[in-house]
Amino acid sequence: MQQIFFTLLIGPMVPVPAPAAVSNALQSAQVTVASGQRSGFQLLFNVATNSLLNTTLLPAGLFDPGIRVILMAIVNGIPNVLMDGIVMRQEFAPSNQPGQSTLTVTGEDVSVMMGLIDLKGIPYPAMSVELRVAAILAKYAIYGLVPLIIPSLFPDLNLPMKSIAFQKGTDLDYINQLAKENGYVFYLSPGPAPGVNLAYFGPEIRIGVPQPALNINMDAATNVESLSFSLDGSTREQLAVLIQEPFTKLNIPVPIPSLSPYAPPLAAKSAPALHLKFLEGAAKLDPLKAMIQGIGKATEANDAITASGSLDVLRYGRVLGARQLVGVRGSGPAYDGLYFVKSVTHNLNPRKREYKQSFNLARNGLISLTPRVVP
Repeated sequence: MQQIFFTLLIGPMVPVPAPAAVSNALQSAQVTVASGQRSGFQLLFNVATNSLLNTTLLPAGLFDPGIRVILMAIVNGIPNVLMDGIVMRQEFAPSNQPGQSTLTVTGEDVSVMMGLIDLKGIPYPAMSVELRVAAILAKYAIYGLVPLIIPSLFPDLNLPMKSIAFQKGTDLDYINQLAKENGYVFYLSPGPAPGVNLAYFGPEIRIGVPQPALNINMDAATNVESLSFSLDGSTREQLAVLIQEPFTKLNIPVPIPSLSPYAPPLAAKSAPALHLKFLEGAAKLDPLKAMIQGIGKATEANDAITASGSLDVLRYGRVLGARQLVGVRGSGPAYDGLYFVKSVTHNLNPRKREYKQSFNLARNGLISLTPRVVP
């Protein structure tokens, strides 16, 4: 028999298991994880007038901004850390009806703490991009950040006598800027243990072992509640960079290849690129840097086909993870095959022991490149 359990940890800096009064009052929880943006969460509590939550814990600051929250789901004996975040907002709605008062707590993953202080002007002499990112992440070790930094294909090390790199904006702004300049992404992924966060700085990877397939229209094997596809001709773009010729100062357009070793095509028939878009600011860059930025952007620009749907985790048998591959079966030869999971929203109802997910998938075109999708 498949089982599911939820665990909530809360507290300043190092969270501990939530008091029973808090766990019992939790009505629902929602966690959103998406490629290209910070993860967020929202917790909804029922608050009785004379409950410990209302009379003691709320006034004592248990849900104040800055409090750390870890939410876990144990599915079939396997723990899944869904969120390690920081409370940023609370909303209390009293009601004249007994037991109908609610407290809504909203927050973001712990990377939000990296974007609160403007540290413009910090020098990084003779430090590569990777060393700068590592130095910044080391300041947040208390949040359990474990750096996973992929070296740049073409390292750029500035000599102190020639130039020195200076930080612009907050730590989070600066890391995102460095990621953009190298065609990379930066995000935090909670787990595998509570209190630990993988800090990934590198290319968006769309390869690896796919997750169990999402089955639609397959009778007893169906494991999704809904699934629909969309092919939008205005979505896919052909990117190009304007390279400035050093002698004549003329801007020469150079198309950016859509192939990346980290994100190979998932479909045999790519959707046509009806739009031509020039990479902003590329004319002022070194040609090699401009192409590196462009290849990173081209990966996202190829996503002409999107799919959205929902599933029950207990029927699916595990938690569908974002930023990974997943197979689709039962929709027909045009849309079956592997997809990249762009975003996942976890919807939890601890009282009913319900755990559902809504998701968004993407790939470059029609007809699967894989002859068979792993069930």
